[in-house]
Amino acid sequence: MAGKSGRLALNRTTFAKLVVVACVMFGFGYALVPIYRQVCEVLGINVLTQKDGTVARPANTQVDLTRTITVELDGNSQGPWRFRPTQRSIEVHPGEMATVVYEVVNTQGRTVKAQAIPSYAPQSATPHFKKVECFCFREQVLGPHEARQMPVVFFIDPALPREVKNITLSYTFFEIGGAVAKNE
Repeated sequence: MAGKSGRLALNRTTFAKLVVVACVMFGFGYALVPIYRQVCEVLGINVLTQKDGTVARPANTQVDLTRTITVELDGNSQGPWRFRPTQRSIEVHPGEMATVVYEVVNTQGRTVKAQAIPSYAPQSATPHFKKVECFCFREQVLGPHEARQMPVVFFIDPALPREVKNITLSYTFFEIGGAVAKNE
């Protein structure tokens, strides 16, 4: 019997130690985020929030102010809609973020699903035209007679060859097959 009570006491001690270890692990996991923030703030790395709690805007320090690129905008459509840019051109410095807007109007009395395909001229500009946000990244579902304004946020890589002074961004808006879900 003495061996059984000794084993029971040992089991209770082991269980208590495991509960303490689990609580310490939970506490460490809970405290890890604030500790990480403090370490990053002290070291000045990965600082996403400012002292007042607002999110810091990303700063682009690679804007080439010595030259200006004219981006001409074009829109073509293959389907039951009107599709066009809201402005014909924009002037940007390489490395500078810019936003342009395209407008689409579904002229049909039915819901349609479409996809925009971009093209660039000259061809040498293609790898240097960097889209951050674009309606062309996903299918667009337009309700009957719906009008929508769709932004494109982009920048031009400063490594763009100096002889390129104009870039044409052209989208062709195609209707794509497949059933359109009722809740879209």
